[in-house]
Amino acid sequence: MYFNRPAKYTAGIICKGILIVMLLSVYTNIIGWIEQQQLPCLFKSAFHIECPGCGFQRSVIALLKGELSESLKLYPALLPMLVFFVFLLVNKKMQLKNSSFYIKTGLVTVFSIILLSYIYKLIN
Repeated sequence: MYFNRPAKYTAGIICKGILIVMLLSVYTNIIGWIEQQQLPCLFKSAFHIECPGCGFQRSVIALLKGELSESLKLYPALLPMLVFFVFLLVNKKMQLKNSSFYIKTGLVTVFSIILLSYIYKLIN
């Protein structure tokens, strides 16, 4: 049964699913459609400075295109955030030991990266 598999198999299935979505998006021109549907940042429109979430949509699109370095430049917290969400999914299925420690550490890490990259954007 699916729920009795070790965490590494579940993580492998999730990674394969992400890879399939990336390949399908390249071949079916979903990326072009997503680029056309991007939402404007209301914070930036109102205050004329970027918000901590600015760059997230463009970073996801760059990641779907396979441009990893560009994705990291646009929104450095995207990959740690994705890893954190994959961990949460695996933990929900497998009930891993010491998961509360890893969840707290993951949250602090992701929020720290968001905060530091936002400060860096404001300075430069």
